Amino acid sequence: MLGVHAYPAALELHMRPLDNPADMKALAEAVALLEAPSFTIRIANLVGTPVEWALERLPGAAADTIQKAIRLALNKAVSGALRTMDDSAGGAARPRTHTALAAASGALGGFFGLKGTLVELPVTTTIIMRSVADIARSEGFLVNDPMVQADCIQVFALGGRSSDDDAADSAYYAARVGLSELTRETGRILVEGAARHAAGAAAQGIQFTPGQIAAWLAQVIEAVAQRFGVKVTEKLALQAAPVLGAVSGAAINTLFISHYQDMARGHFVVRRLEEKYGAETVRDAYATLSKRPPLK
Repeated sequence: MLGVHAYPAALELHMRPLDNPADMKALAEAVALLEAPSFTIRIANLVGTPVEWALERLPGAAADTIQKAIRLALNKAVSGALRTMDDSAGGAARPRTHTALAAASGALGGFFGLKGTLVELPVTTTIIMRSVADIARSEGFLVNDPMVQADCIQVFALGGRSSDDDAADSAYYAARVGLSELTRETGRILVEGAARHAAGAAAQGIQFTPGQIAAWLAQVIEAVAQRFGVKVTEKLALQAAPVLGAVSGAAINTLFISHYQDMARGHFVVRRLEEKYGAETVRDAYATLSKRPPLK
């Protein structure tokens, strides 16, 4: 993944995460979050109803409508959350505030069935994106950096482990590899274009034009939309089920935002440590902690 600022002293690349107990503890906590059971498993346990049961009751034409709504929701979340984030705000992240807002949104959406949940989706997605960006900021990242914004969007493609996953693979790194393949070419073009744009103004650093940033983030959204869409469809199916409706709308949205808050906390700890120690070192330590061999 692309997307973080450089750490000044960093250059502790000769160290390993195991050399620093605090960093090792942070990485262990990140592994526990990122390799936890998937949203599908957690939501089925919460509701006590198989997700497949709810999916079968969705109208046949709902799939296309949901996919369009997902892309709209992600685009609105970028403009409504990432581009309005205040990097100067300090302190810890505030997940409880965002969770309360998401719960209220889910209760309203569930009350009105599928149509209501589709209207609610951009609101909930923007709230989640705001929380993800807040967590990124609390880990020392600048949210006005387009590469960090891309990282925030990619959190929506992280899903934890499912019961079908191969135990030899890290669910987290497998997702990152897949996303990197899809977005690498656009990222290369963006960086090269920015370098050309900045020629002769090196003292000011590389600057991205709004058009370049928009193109990059649009590509990231396309890469993420399908993965995010699986979870959204499951969430909407359960919220829209007549048996559940408004009663469980708040609970489902609480679990939904909690899932992405967990993914964001784990992801940005890993990214912070990668900046400090190097990606390979952190990936090896991650594999050791998760008792799985690193991806080749």
